Amino acid sequence: MKEQVDHLLQNLSRTIVGKSEAIRLVLVALISGGHALLEDVPGVGKTLLAKSLARSIDGKFQRLQCTPDLLPSDVTGTNIWNPRSGQFEFMAGPVFANVLLTDEINRATPRTQSALLEVMEEHQVTIDGVSRQVPSPFFVIATQNPVEYQGTFPLPEAQMDRFALSLSLGYPTSQEELQMLQRLQDKVSVNELEPCISLEEVQELQSLCTQVKVDGSLQQYIIDLVRATREDENVTLGASPRGSVALYRATQAMAFLENRDYATPDDVKSVAPHVLAHRIIPSRGQRSHAIVTNLLNSISIPG
Repeated sequence: MKEQVDHLLQNLSRTIVGKSEAIRLVLVALISGGHALLEDVPGVGKTLLAKSLARSIDGKFQRLQCTPDLLPSDVTGTNIWNPRSGQFEFMAGPVFANVLLTDEINRATPRTQSALLEVMEEHQVTIDGVSRQVPSPFFVIATQNPVEYQGTFPLPEAQMDRFALSLSLGYPTSQEELQMLQRLQDKVSVNELEPCISLEEVQELQSLCTQVKVDGSLQQYIIDLVRATREDENVTLGASPRGSVALYRATQAMAFLENRDYATPDDVKSVAPHVLAHRIIPSRGQRSHAIVTNLLNSISIPG
């Protein structure tokens, strides 16, 4: 399946300038069956990335702009009375998509956040006692602005835990920003992207990813790293066992993207900051990513 992965990476690079590492991390979240949280300032390409991914996998794209007046039914859908048929009809919400961009998730109220996070976990919506499965694959890219907090509802730690990875696209380099302007003349837009992989092939990639071998010593390395976040004096709250599972799956996905059927310590080290940083609460003004990086440097790597 290396050919499909390469085609996907190449297709995304047609609209996304640079950011190869961020693109790979988003694919790690997708292939591992999780969801991604992008913590970035506006205008760095988050929407473009989500749309390009949906087009590339020939999936349905939906965007949910979160505001304080957004209701849970605006997310999941609701039953509407049809006077002609004399029956209630289900009007599907935006979660019935393959790629859902949830813009500024921390501007939605906790009640609405919970409705979305429940779908992320269960992959289904239950309304009036009737459960409906969302499409498969179902992938959420949620965004947060890390510098604006007025009028927001920060995600509780238990809900942050639902995201497989957290990452930032960041500002482009000078050369990348120049290339963005040059591409405006080439008129390469998302709508011109052709699908390079089918939804069925994405599901096959997800299935094959689970078969990547993680040696027993590497499993212990993952456990040691996660447990170290709970014992570090710079951490108020460490990663939960869900963090161990997420790190294990992300490690498999990174190895899979590298076209290997086995994982290595480098796979763990490359994804660990993005899997664990948003799951811990630092103390003493420490930065989460720095704490995880220090732990990676202090824990012995299996031979």
